[in-house]
Amino acid sequence: MPGSPTRAFPLTVAGADLKNQIAAKAAELGFATTGFTRASLPPERLAWLQDFLAQGRHGGMGWMAERVDQRAHPQVLWPEALSVISLGFSYAPEGNALDNLTKPKVGNISVYARNRDYHDIVKGKLKHLAQFIATRGEGVKVFVDTAPVMEKPLAEQAGLGWQGKHTNLVSRSHGSWLFLGEIYTTLELAPDAPERDHCGSCTACQTACPTQAFPAPYKLDARRCISYLTIEHDGPIPREFRAGIGNRIYGCDDCLAVCPWNKFARAGQELKLAARPDLTAPVLAELAVLDDAGFRRKFAGSPIKRIGRNRLVRNVAVAIGNSGEVGLLPVAEQLAADDDTVVAEAGRWAMKKLGIRLSPISSWNNPFHKLIK
Repeated sequence: MPGSPTRAFPLTVAGADLKNQIAAKAAELGFATTGFTRASLPPERLAWLQDFLAQGRHGGMGWMAERVDQRAHPQVLWPEALSVISLGFSYAPEGNALDNLTKPKVGNISVYARNRDYHDIVKGKLKHLAQFIATRGEGVKVFVDTAPVMEKPLAEQAGLGWQGKHTNLVSRSHGSWLFLGEIYTTLELAPDAPERDHCGSCTACQTACPTQAFPAPYKLDARRCISYLTIEHDGPIPREFRAGIGNRIYGCDDCLAVCPWNKFARAGQELKLAARPDLTAPVLAELAVLDDAGFRRKFAGSPIKRIGRNRLVRNVAVAIGNSGEVGLLPVAEQLAADDDTVVAEAGRWAMKKLGIRLSPISSWNNPFHKLIK
């Protein structure tokens, strides 16, 4: 790997007044927190990324292995960049993010995906802030999880928080509920002090994971992560993880929700991200019968639309199998006959799971007995 480009910073950089103006504008746009850092990362970040990839812990996300230099060295992505403005946008939920996990007839959607796609909303706000900076004649580029940018290390370096044992950013003021965005700029801004780790001896996020996706603190194996399995993973979900998935049909909030620092978080204020009633506790039987057109209508403008009908309904089939609701057997049977082979496999699995829950006597009288043997 080539080393990070070297760039000498002058003795005079933009003063506190400009930084305060940028932070004030960011707050006006709804950002909860703003920090400033240089457009560089220490060598250990590259080493961490290389180890993560070498262990295969990125699973099928091949794009993570591409453009490694640009991830580890911001100035490789954009040589003119001198500073990074890191911003956090709160999406903290009103209530308990895990309430649905005890309701077997409904699916649980990750808090961030219960309304509009945050990429569009946060990027729009970033563009407004970038325009404010560009009026000074400076270059700017904005990013929201859409480019080879190591968002969490940059946010930690800019003082927004620290990467917790679940590898996500944790803020002392906003807990684990922050969307991150960055503005790379040719402005020379004095860097803020990085935040130090405040996890201490807490292991709540590690023990909360239903599929044991953390081989060690501060290390994640995406191949075991429910968010990866239900969103990024194509094909059948490995059977060893299906029981742990429960009724989580898009993403997982468990490791985030149990973080003790969330007690300081205030509910997010962006109305476009407020949970839609039909996505707060969606009925599994209704989601299971969606065809492609119905899926597109229901999830227009939602991040869920990106995974497509088949992948979502595959997840729904797994949730039905985990539900213990024998009344959902006809729905599972319908899924078992789906045109998509992955959905059909999940449907057959669900039928077997529900059938096993019948008593030996009643199962012989069940019309689905021959199908679930």
